[in-house]
Amino acid sequence: MKAILVQDDRSLVWADVPDPVTGAEDCLVKIEAAALNRADLMQREGDYPPPPGCPEWMGLEIAGTIVEVGPEAAVKSNWKVGDKVCALLGGGGYAEYANVKYDMLMPVPKNCTMVEAAAIPEAFATAYLNLFMEGGLKPGNTLLMNAGASGLASVVIPMAKAFGARVITTVLSDEIAASIAHLKADVVVNTRKTDIVEVLKKELADGHGVDVAIDCLGGDVMGKCIHFLTHGARWIMIAALAGVKTEIDLKNIYVRNVRIIGSTLRSRTPAVKAQILAELVEKVWPKVESGEVKPTIYKVLPITEAEAAHDILYRGENVGKVVLTVG
Repeated sequence: MKAILVQDDRSLVWADVPDPVTGAEDCLVKIEAAALNRADLMQREGDYPPPPGCPEWMGLEIAGTIVEVGPEAAVKSNWKVGDKVCALLGGGGYAEYANVKYDMLMPVPKNCTMVEAAAIPEAFATAYLNLFMEGGLKPGNTLLMNAGASGLASVVIPMAKAFGARVITTVLSDEIAASIAHLKADVVVNTRKTDIVEVLKKELADGHGVDVAIDCLGGDVMGKCIHFLTHGARWIMIAALAGVKTEIDLKNIYVRNVRIIGSTLRSRTPAVKAQILAELVEKVWPKVESGEVKPTIYKVLPITEAEAAHDILYRGENVGKVVLTVG
């Protein structure tokens, strides 16, 4: 089969690799679409190696059709050849086929295309993990989701709204604010015009301060914002694209009982990932199928144009997910 490999000069090539051998607990999936994540860029640059046992090529989320079911997978699950599935991978999605352990598969939600389904597993699992398992989000809570135009925000915002939360998000221009209007965040802050710290200060004074924050930016502004949260709030760090250092008033943290939580999906055990996916299918799939929560697709390219797809993420131009089609 073929897969996207990273050359010594970091360029990408669609090249021959060995065919996967289906394990006893695996299902072999013929991949139809694979979505991009920032982790793919980090892996390409040598900063985010795949977990042991995963293929060397990138790709964390796919959609496709089961073409083979391992003997133990057949006993332990209801999967069968021909099922349309989407899957969360440790790596290896930029390819024609992927071996997937049976409990890392989810059915394609009704009314979703295969491109949309490929954009679901990593982003939806990350959103669910941080909103509910780490953040403990409840109806009526206020969420701060930084970087409102990111692929993750395109899932986090509607998911939080569908479960009864109020959402504040940040963008870098009025044009970007208009482009994410369909996500229906309650407050959209153009941080080039308005100081987010002042916004959070006013929100707190008005009685609806932030209960949960999901932050992929970090940097100086994180330390300034964290002083204006509700008592017992959770600030969840998932990346630090704006800087790895900040200054925090520690007294404010313990007086307000604020928790700072570091979180990545990749570091979770397979059992925890399987639990997240099972809860997604049970609790979130009905909202996907009703149209309350849907992935936002920015651009679709053939997998042979993976480098051009990566460039979209490097430039930061996408509002929503970039997806590669296979075959």
